[in-house]
Parts: sequence; structure tokens; C-alpha cells
Amino acid sequence: MICSGLHSTMVTAKYVIIFITVQYNVTCTIDDKSERVNFYEYGPKDIATIFFYMLIAIILHAVIQDYILDKINRRLHLSKTKHSKFNESGQLAFFYLFSFVWGASILNAEEFVVNPTLLWKDYPHSRMLFQVKFFYICQIAYWLHALSELYFQKIRKEDIPRQLCYICLYIAHISGAYILNLQHLGLILMIPHYLVELMFHASRLFYFSDENKQKGFTIWALLFVMVRLLTLTLSVLTFGFGLARVENPGFSIADGNFNVLSVRISCLGAVCLTQAWMMWKFINFQLKKWREHIKKQILKKKISNTKNKLTKKGLNRANVVNGAAKLEDGASPRIRKSKPV
Repeated sequence: MICSGLHSTMVTAKYVIIFITVQYNVTCTIDDKSERVNFYEYGPKDIATIFFYMLIAIILHAVIQDYILDKINRRLHLSKTKHSKFNESGQLAFFYLFSFVWGASILNAEEFVVNPTLLWKDYPHSRMLFQVKFFYICQIAYWLHALSELYFQKIRKEDIPRQLCYICLYIAHISGAYILNLQHLGLILMIPHYLVELMFHASRLFYFSDENKQKGFTIWALLFVMVRLLTLTLSVLTFGFGLARVENPGFSIADGNFNVLSVRISCLGAVCLTQAWMMWKFINFQLKKWREHIKKQILKKKISNTKNKLTKKGLNRANVVNGAAKLEDGASPRIRKSKPV
């Protein structure tokens, strides 16, 4: 009985480890040195790990909602529309801040920030450091959890298509970079993008608390355009020039090599189309704000004009004293004498 109990416990622990820990550990040496470094590859067992951390993300989402966002919402007394947007921006601001700090620390430890040629040199990058693989697993887990939150948070029907669209784009791009062994490129493109998104949602949170606080949107607009140009530049360099000139082009699923023309064109096309779509949404957003600003200015002018007219009428009525109308300089007009009959 004791042996069977120990055996079942060991089997259970074995399966639990698959869900919790990062799998596919590979130990190797670098540059013929005696020092051994642990690298990681990806495989089917990563699905179990992603599922576990997706559940963790759901729990953290509920904690942030109940203990932080709901308390702030009660103080602000927002409408239903602003309440939904405030919750969305609050959750995403926490995630973008955490991911940006974590990703920036990874980029700081890597050399391909200073030397962009490392984005395609020695491709395929099938072996990752622990923090790189764990970062990608957490990213995929978070955006998969966001799909379930569309149901749990009871999102308004008109907001579901918009949120579903950008969630699917995140899942497709991050998973694509992970599976195609483009983790370096995906990481260096993800971090500036997260900074821009963090600026937008933080600005929107400040706007909901005080509508006069709109300076953050100006900074966000400048960063948005700059990051779009950076993304296009690095993507064209990597797919159009770098990977096309590497020493081992070819297609091999076993080796994790996807460096063929069709894959490169598909990846570059996906990035370019996504950036074009984002710029289109950005331009429409700016035009909408510009039109709203013009309408407010026109309304202010109309209100000021009506107030001026009312004050002028009030002054004219006040200047009528004892049946004689006074001029603006204080002198009353001469009264014509009636001729004797």
C-alpha cells in the first residue's frame, strides 16, 4: 500500500511539473569553454505550461479588478461606457508595465540591441535562455486568458469585435515569432510597442479621472508613429536582407529552420499589413479627436456670442432713464421742442 501510494504521488508530481516548470532543457557549452549553459527549446509540452499560466493570469486579473480597479471606479462614479473602458485600460496598463520592465531587462542582458545583425545571424535561434522562453510562455498565456475574460467580464457586445481583433493579432504574432524561432526579432519589436500601449492606456486612465489631462495623448501619438517606423525598418532588414543572406537557408521542422522565401514574404507581409492597419486606426482616431475639438470650439464661440448679445441688450435697457435714451458717453440726446400751434 505504501509503495503504491508513493508511486501514485511520484506520477502526480511528474505531471504537475509538466504544467509548472519550463520544459525541453538542453545543456551545452559555449565557445569550447568548460562552463555549461542551460538553454531551452519549444515543444508540445509547452501547451500544458501555457495552460497553467493562463489560469494564473485569470486569477491575477480578478485580484486587480476586485482590489484596485473597482475601488477606483466607485470613487470616480463613471458611466457604463467609461466604466468598461476604464477597466480595460486598467488591466492592460498593469500588464504592459510589467511586460515592458521584464522585457527591457532581457534586452539589457542581450547584445542584439547594440548589434542588429544578431537578429538574423546564426539563424535558426532554436535554443533560448530561460528568461526568454518563460517570457514568451507568459505572453501567450496572458493573451489566451484575455479571450476568456471577454465572457467573464461581461464585455459589451459592441466592444467584443474590437477587443477580439487585437487579442487574436497578439496571439498570432507572438506565437509566430516563438514557433518560427524569431524570438530575438519578436522581443525587440514587442518592447517598444508595449511602451507605446502603456502610454496610451495610462493617458486614458488620467483622462477618465480629469478630462483636462490630455497631454499624455500627444506624447503617445509621437511615440506611436516612431515605433511604427522602427517596426517596419527592422522587419524589412531582417526578412528582406538579413535572413536572405544567411549561410544555411532552407526548410526543416526538425532543425527549426524556416528560412525560405515563402515564409519570409508571409512574415514580412503580416507585419506590414498589421502596421498599415494600426496606422489607419490611428489616423481615424486623430481625425475624430480633431472634429470633436472643432465642435467644442464652435459651441464655445456660439455661447460667448450669445452672452455678449445678452449683455449688450441689458446695457441698452439700463441706459434708458426717465424716458430719455442716454448715449454711450453718458450724454443724453437733445429733445426737439414742439412748435406752437
